Amino acid sequence: MKSIYGLMLGFCLIINQAWAANIVVFGDSISAAYGLEVNKGWVVKLQHKLTQQKNNQYTVINASVSGETTTGGLTRLPMVLKQHQPKVLILELGGNDGLRGQSPKLMQQNLQAMIKQAQQQKVTVLLLGMKIPPNYGKAYTQAFEKVFAQVAKQQKVAFVPFFLEGVGGNNQLMQADNIHPNAQAQDKLVQNVWVQLQELL
Repeated sequence: MKSIYGLMLGFCLIINQAWAANIVVFGDSISAAYGLEVNKGWVVKLQHKLTQQKNNQYTVINASVSGETTTGGLTRLPMVLKQHQPKVLILELGGNDGLRGQSPKLMQQNLQAMIKQAQQQKVTVLLLGMKIPPNYGKAYTQAFEKVFAQVAKQQKVAFVPFFLEGVGGNNQLMQADNIHPNAQAQDKLVQNVWVQLQELL
């Protein structure tokens, strides 16, 4: 009986693994938990939330790299899609493009190309929008911010207008560099993503 039970349990585990769906977070340092212990970052907390919601069929994979731009992401994405074959791709890139003063048009082209790559493989995309500090000038900051909404509309993907909503500009929730959210901000980041993500699952 024990051996039969063991075989049945193993079979159930294989079935569960076969039906598990990956959610890949493809971002930069904010998603890579820069300046924090990895297990305190919002991506790990998202997995905890899914478990609490009894969405155990989803596995969250963090494929984020600190310093990543949309150009770097465009080069790296095919390998990530092939390796993890996600059901959902959470795309959190563009912030470093803005901080480096790179062309919003190029950023738009890169984001569109990444989304198209994912959609061609039947991957659902959630795009996270970003803003940059006003010291970059009104014209540039507005052009930068508009890119995300335009891409989301053109590619017909789910969209969070500002990933750092309620966090950016709040010194109590930011690290000393005023760029990266601190540990206390991570739950808020999960909440900002969850509003749109739960509709996709």
